[in-house]
Amino acid sequence: MTDITVDGRMIALAKELRDDLQRFLNEYGFGLKEIETKLEILRDDFSHEHEYNPIEHLSSRVKSPDSLIEKVQRKGIDATLESIRENITDIAGVRVTCSFVTDVYRLFELLAGQDDIVVREVKDYIAHPKPNGYQSLHAIVEVPVFLPRGTVMVPVEVQFRTIAMDFWASLEHKIYYKYDRQVPQELLDQLHEAAVSASELDERMENLHHAIRGGGRPAPAPIQIPERGGSAAISA
Repeated sequence: MTDITVDGRMIALAKELRDDLQRFLNEYGFGLKEIETKLEILRDDFSHEHEYNPIEHLSSRVKSPDSLIEKVQRKGIDATLESIRENITDIAGVRVTCSFVTDVYRLFELLAGQDDIVVREVKDYIAHPKPNGYQSLHAIVEVPVFLPRGTVMVPVEVQFRTIAMDFWASLEHKIYYKYDRQVPQELLDQLHEAAVSASELDERMENLHHAIRGGGRPAPAPIQIPERGGSAAISA
């Protein structure tokens, strides 16, 4: 005979764990909204002041519970909320697609320079592409989320890339998915050549852009982390 009392406790425990996880993921959703709002304000103000929109597209996501659990298992970390918060920094992610490389660096510095933003880590795969040709600027930033139970600093991964970089990355993802990551060398070589062509296209289009608007083309500035933004590891 089933012990109704034990079953009831198990159901209550399962509900409590589910509620805790949902509360945890909600914090990341709120942090995501904060970063999206900041980027939208930068875009709209920049468009008004300079009659030019540096952001072509914004997309965002919070990992699903299943995806988060899979990553916890794959990384071999403790399945506690504290451990997850410390070791997984891409639970919330924003992708910022720009027209030009200079827009990528400009937007990053404008976001990083805000008083309430803390930059935890930067990986510049534009200055230092991955061996397969992948290019993008990845930043982990923390933003405060003000809740009735107190203020929570939420990490959000922000990826900045150009249209060409985004197109290449999307195609690479589809190829790796189709071949279950066992991609033939011939296709890998073609992907790398395509990455080089995309980088050259970015440069040519930016030269044309600045020729049309007048003045010389500004070189992409080295990444500067404002002091009030906290320390950050900058790596390739």
